Amino acid sequence: MDRIWSRDHPVAVREVLEDLQRERVLAYTTVMTVMDNLRRKGVLTRKKAGRAFLYRPAQTREQHAAAFMGEVLAGSRDRQVTLLHFLEQIPAHEAARLREALDARRPEGNEASR
Repeated sequence: MDRIWSRDHPVAVREVLEDLQRERVLAYTTVMTVMDNLRRKGVLTRKKAGRAFLYRPAQTREQHAAAFMGEVLAGSRDRQVTLLHFLEQIPAHEAARLREALDARRPEGNEASR
């Protein structure tokens, strides 16, 4: 996905393959299968362009990460404990940004919930 998110245009399987082959040898069909699996899972979308398909991400990297975090949280037996463990791992400046985002979401006049 990094290879696809890093581009600002839809990509063909061949383009991703050529990029990946700088690091290791892969078969065209392997990359095509993975990209099609990602499409079927809703991670990629595709459009026919001549004889090939052009793929693009269904979500931005940030949207995808947020959805993944939501899935992890939904799968937790105790959301509060999971969130506390998460907060222990993030640097103070990111915790402050999270606090700002939470405060911005809080409806006005709801200061008593603090």
